[in-house]
This record gives sequence, C-alpha cells and structure tokens, in this order.
Amino acid sequence: MAFHEVRLPARLAFGSTGGVERRTEITTLGSGFERRSTPWALGRRRYLIGANLRSLDDMAALIAFFEARRGRLYGFRFKDFADFKSCAPSGTVSAGDQALGVGDGVRTAFALVKLYGDVARPIAKPVEESVRVSVGGVEISGFVVDAATGTVRLAGAPAAGAPVTAGFQFDTPVRFDADRIETTLESFDAGRMAAVPLVEVRV
Repeated sequence: MAFHEVRLPARLAFGSTGGVERRTEITTLGSGFERRSTPWALGRRRYLIGANLRSLDDMAALIAFFEARRGRLYGFRFKDFADFKSCAPSGTVSAGDQALGVGDGVRTAFALVKLYGDVARPIAKPVEESVRVSVGGVEISGFVVDAATGTVRLAGAPAAGAPVTAGFQFDTPVRFDADRIETTLESFDAGRMAAVPLVEVRV
C-alpha cells in the first residue's frame, strides 16, 4: 500500500464536511418485496476540504501537501474531528473504552478496534502517545504500539479469561480523490479554493 505516515495539518481541514457511506445492492422482486445485500463489511468515509480556505498561504500549503502526495497516488493521515477518539468526541480517553479481546495465556498482540454497535472498525492509524491499555480492569504500561498498523503488543501474555481493553485517539487513512486542485485569486492576499475530495482507504 502506497501510504505516507504524515497527517494533513489541522488548519487545512477546518470547515471540512464529510461522513460515512455504505454500499447497498437492492433487487426488487416481482412480488414487490426487496432483497437487500451489501458487498462492504464496513462503511467508508468521504470528506471535502479546502472550500473555506481564503489565505493564499494556507492554499499554498494545501497545494504543497497535494503535490507531495502526488495527487491520488499516496495515502495519508486525516484527523476527522467528528470521530477521532475511542470514546465520544467530548469525552476523555480511558483504558477501558474499547474491548480488544480476552487473554488466553499465550497471545500478546491485539489489534485496536472501535465498536459502532455490533460493527467493529479496525483502527490502523492510532496516535501512538494517546494509547492506554488495561488488562483485567487494571491499566498497564508494559506495551508497545505499532502506529502504522494499530497493533498493540503486551510485555506479557494476559491470563486466560482476562479482558483486554484500550483507549486511544486515531487518524483516518485517506487519499485525495481528485488529481486536480482549483483556486481563484480574489485579491492580492486572498483567494478561494474549490472543495477538494478525500476518500478513506483500507490499509
């Protein structure tokens, strides 16, 4: 996967819009009933950024970031301010936020996930210094985090039956979804930029 472990500067994302999309295939039967299915196990995030930028310096910074990613070629990290924590956006991250698994006395590696009802979203791009881990309800410090994959490795295997939980902040892996950026010069020190689309990528 062509991915750069760099985050889009937050100031370039202010005023962004976005959300989750799903893909549902619907077949209407002769009886009028519907048959619905989906080829996607998880939703996919899409965003529009840049439309609120007016400073020529900020527009230049976004263009430079776009060039460094070679347009759509390389993915990067994006902080979705509506969904970037293991808890509610207004909450404080705690080690008990999300269930990662149950110890078996052997396993030491656990993948970070965030639950949305009964849907478990893999978290592949955690903010490393934000991760907190608990084993059996007790917060621990003996672990390392792979910030490029979202894997937590404990110093020792949890005892059989011990629940492993974690709290964290995370970025969404995305890429530009266009190979072109358009700007309009409105004065000597201000301009306007057409919205630039981003789309979540699987990593």
